[in-house]
Formats: sequence, C-alpha cells, structure tokens
Amino acid sequence: QVQVAESGGGWVQAGGPLRLSCATSGRTNRDYSMGWFRQAPGKEREFVAALRWNEAGTYYADSVKGRFTISKDTAKKVVYLQMNNLKPEDTAVYYCAGTMWRILPSRHYAADAYAYWGQGTLVTVSS
Repeated sequence: QVQVAESGGGWVQAGGPLRLSCATSGRTNRDYSMGWFRQAPGKEREFVAALRWNEAGTYYADSVKGRFTISKDTAKKVVYLQMNNLKPEDTAVYYCAGTMWRILPSRHYAADAYAYWGQGTLVTVSS
C-alpha cells in the first residue's frame, strides 16, 4: 500500500524560507511522479510543483517560479519543497501527492492525475 506523508509546515514571516518534506513508501515501481498542491481557505486546491521520480523533469506553477524549488532524495524516498521569499498569499494547507505511473508532462498540473495523497501540512505566512 502506497503511503505519502508531509512534514515541515509551520508559521513564518513574509520573506522567510520554509522547507516541506514528503516521505513515500510502499512503492513497487519507479516510473511515477510526485507533486505538491496547496489549498487556501475558501479556495480550490491548486498545483504548486512536481517532478518525475526516476528521470529529469520538474514543473512549477507560475506563481511560485523562482521562489520554490522541488527536489528529491531517491535513497531516502523523500521529496522536498524549498520555499523562499514566502508571501502571505502562500498561506495554505500543502499536500504531497504521487501518481500511480508515468504521466504526460501536461498532466502534472492536474490534481486528478495523482492517486496517492498525504494529509496535508499547514503553512502560515504572516505579513
């Protein structure tokens, strides 16, 4: 059974950094993608960033390009989201998610492409 679990959320002042971690376990294949989504109060869940697990390829939402970096440690089976220059509008519950298998590049931005989801971790950015 595939499991995904986020950690690292918390409170930070605007302009500061924060790093989220996502541990995944139970995988029997290596050809899949991992992504981060977020949901602010009263808003729809939105894509943040994603990467392919066993090859190069990263994807970012325009709102976080240049500020957020997604990376992976394949030995530890952990995906990271380094968030720099945080803004109050980045306040949200951040979810880590994994696809079941390899997907097309364009599908990385869609929540329904991901089969496995964590419980979420809250990030609060104060002004």
